[in-house]
Amino acid sequence: MAENIYDEIEIEDMTFDSALQIYHYPCPCGDRFEIAIADLRDKEDIAVCPSCSLMIRVIFDVNDLPEPEDEGLKTEEQAQVPVTA
Repeated sequence: MAENIYDEIEIEDMTFDSALQIYHYPCPCGDRFEIAIADLRDKEDIAVCPSCSLMIRVIFDVNDLPEPEDEGLKTEEQAQVPVTA
């Protein structure tokens, strides 16, 4: 499959939304390119715009990505003890 890449963008130029766990970057159409941090950890490097057909290649190093936040939640969930009434 041939990819039609609009541009290559350094991850440092993108904005990270910690609530949604995505990086985003403005698209010329007025919307924004988006890529999930989980996809980046899986070494995917193409961010897409949901409103148009444009795509960008994200330049990044997997080792420089933020640490997963859900690991702390797993530890907390495991520490909870159910109480019966």
